[in-house]
Amino acid sequence: MEEIARVYAKSLFEVSKEKGTLDVVREQLGQFSEALAGSSELSTFFFSPYFSTVEKKEGLHKAVSDADPTVVNILELLLENHRMPAIHRLRKEFDRLWDDENKLLPVDITSAVALDDDVVQRLGDQIGQQTGRKVQLTAHVDPEVLGGIILRVGNQILDASIRNRLDQLRRSVAKA
Repeated sequence: MEEIARVYAKSLFEVSKEKGTLDVVREQLGQFSEALAGSSELSTFFFSPYFSTVEKKEGLHKAVSDADPTVVNILELLLENHRMPAIHRLRKEFDRLWDDENKLLPVDITSAVALDDDVVQRLGDQIGQQTGRKVQLTAHVDPEVLGGIILRVGNQILDASIRNRLDQLRRSVAKA
């Protein structure tokens, strides 16, 4: 299913890029995927073998009547090939391609207490300068961190939390 989602996402991405509709397609694909994830009735309808492809297409056209034709076409293709369950992976892969195209780098900052917006922004700016990419920042508070911060930059993790240091100390004492 992963490979199928990658192939569909790449094709959708290339067509959307060629047409200059990447942002619109990303938004509409996301909305449809979230609607399916949020409604058991919708997901049952589109994923179930009890409804015909014709019925599903009619339902699709009612649900996305004003959507970009590229989005409608990919959704119809998924329905025709009985691959609608791949929609969530397709969306994830499309978002990854979109992030790469826009040079977006997801950065997640977790701390024990809320950090000042200036501190968060300065961290994001520094990471952006070092990587040469535009940073997409999110900040979270997790009291279990105890102190310090945990930075997730793309798929890299820098754990400078007190909890991590205490865990390391505990492991080194246990080895001795």
